[in-house]
This record gives sequence, C-alpha cells and structure tokens, in this order.
Amino acid sequence: MNLIGLTRAELATVLADMGEKPFRAKQLWHWIYFRGATDFAQMSTLSKDLRARLADRHSLERPAASREQTSDDGTRKWLLRFSDNREAEAVHIPEDDHGAVCVSSQVGCTLTCRFCHTGTQMLVRNLTPAEIVGQFLVARDSYGEWPTPTDETRLLSNVVFMGMGEPLFNFDNVAKAVSILVDGEGLALSRRRITLSTAGVVPMIERCGREMGVNLAVSLHAATDAVRSEIMPINKKYPLDALMAALRAYPGASNARRITLEYVMLKGVNDSPADARALIELVRGLPCKFNLIPFNAWPGAPYESSSMRTIERFADLLADAGLTAPIRLPRGRDILAACGQLKSASERERLQGYRARLAAMTPAERAAAEAAHGRAPAAAD
Repeated sequence: MNLIGLTRAELATVLADMGEKPFRAKQLWHWIYFRGATDFAQMSTLSKDLRARLADRHSLERPAASREQTSDDGTRKWLLRFSDNREAEAVHIPEDDHGAVCVSSQVGCTLTCRFCHTGTQMLVRNLTPAEIVGQFLVARDSYGEWPTPTDETRLLSNVVFMGMGEPLFNFDNVAKAVSILVDGEGLALSRRRITLSTAGVVPMIERCGREMGVNLAVSLHAATDAVRSEIMPINKKYPLDALMAALRAYPGASNARRITLEYVMLKGVNDSPADARALIELVRGLPCKFNLIPFNAWPGAPYESSSMRTIERFADLLADAGLTAPIRLPRGRDILAACGQLKSASERERLQGYRARLAAMTPAERAAAEAAHGRAPAAAD
C-alpha cells in the first residue's frame, strides 16, 4: 500500500493494524508531508524495527518525473508517469517571490473544449489522491523546498486545479487531496491559496464550496449560450442561466473572495465590444473578477488569438463597468505549458511513431495492426 494519499485517520488505522500507538501516525505524517521523506530509513524518530516493517509492507510512491522542462520565462513543466504507465502533466508558474503549481485531476479529459489542447486527448481515468498530491510533492522535490517553509518564504505557495481534466468529475479524490494539502502539520497550504477551476459542472459547484472551501475559477469564455455551446459542449447540458445561478450561490463568495472568470480571447469569436457588454450584464451583482487570456495556439488549433489591441479594448470596457479584468500574460509557451496547452508529450510521440510504423506496412499488415488496437482499418489515414 502506498501511504501517500491516505488521510490522517487512514494512516492511523494502518499503524494500529501494525500494533503501533496513535502518536506514531502523527510522526509518520510529519516525515511524509513536512519533511518530504521518500524512504522510511530517513525517519529517525521511528524505531529501526518499525521502519523495517513499514518498508516491508508499504511504499512512499510519488509519480515518476519522466521529463522536466523549464521555459525561458522560468515556468517549469513535468511529464509524470504513474504506476500503470499512464501520464499527465503538471506545471509551476513562478512569480517574483512565490508561484502556483498547476496540477492535473485526470489523465485526459471528457470535455472537448475546442480551444483546449488537453481536450483533444480522450479521458483515460481519474487520478487518485496519491497521484494528485504526488504532483505537488514532485514540484517540492524539484525545487528542494523541504521541510515545509512558511508562507512568507515558500516559492511553491499556491495550488491551482487547472491542469488536465475536470476536477469536479473527480470530486471525491480531489477533495481528499485538498484535505492533505491544507493540513497544518504537513504541507500546510491555506484554502485561500488553492483554486479549483471548472468548466461549469453545475450540480457539483455548491458542494465544492461547502466541502472544500477553496477558491473557485470558472472557464466562462463566452457571454451567450450560442457561442459558449459552440466552443464548450458542456454548455449544452449546463447553460449559462444555470451556471450563473450556481455561482451566485457559491458558499463563501464575496467581494473579499471573488470568483475568477477565465476568458480566452478568440479572434472573431468572443472578442467584440458587444461581447464585452453582454458579459457585463451576465455577471451583474456577482462578486467576480476576470482573467483575460490570449489564446495559446497549438498544432492544428482551430482558432487564432485576438490582437493585443483588441484584448486591451475589451479589458477597458470591463474596467469601465467596475470589473477587474487583468490580461494574463502567456507563460511557458515555448514548452507547451501555457493555459490550454497541456497534453502528454509522450502520447504525441507514441502516436507519431505508430503512424510512421503504419505507413511502412503492407495493407494486410496495417489492417492486422489496426484490428489489434481495436480500431477500424485506417487505409484513408
């Protein structure tokens, strides 16, 4: 059993089953999440016998960082491999003296948002609490940020669930991961430093605020159902009137703790003055702020980014209406780590290699290979 990803209560049960006293769970928790231990042998406050028995029965398995890339602007991205060889990506976005770790909640995604590269990768499975928390541990390892520093000194100060997948489609595992991230005797992140981004899974939004108490961000990207349904198919199930009602009822939302509305700027799609005026009416009375995001292109993308002049004009219209609307500068574009660009690099490489192998086959060999992969023959590919 991997001990990473267990709650305190579950960890206490593991040790009780080994005949140990409850205080041992607190010691073990300290070593795993405060000191970042990767080996039971490092846990000097535990007896040698207990360390040996733990090592015999359990593990402290993190995702394997099979690739680490650092952008020219300091953004760092990890391709993470899990025990079943599935992969996802995580990113650290640095600021002057702190930064956010963007974590994934699923391998792939079901949402197929047309502007998002991740949406072109089919959903494989949900990530477990261990795999979600493990992404933050890998980032801590990479920056050598152990033991847990105070908020004033830590570089990895925030966690944002804005990576691969829809967090509210993996609610229980995400909620369990959040409970580990915020534990004051371990990783000790404030709930106010954790943001969960959703495409608008309306039935789960109130529960998210009530049970997790984290900041909420919503991928909005349009002010009308017609445009939003075109670029975000989830809007057909949960249209804007239902989404806005759920946001207005979000527990804890206030002017001091506003909901973030993410808005990717797509040339000729959602960037007109009329779109800005429709947005102003849509959010009237909602404690919110906007993040205007220049579209981050990827190979085969169906859109272009609005010009900076258009984005600035759009931002000015929102600001004139009293709305906060900063333009988010793209980060990590050179390593495909920017917003909407996360997709397993190894998946791309495997697909390219697979197509190359198909091209070299005879028609009969190609048909057999396609059948083995559960696909219709790709004679027209």
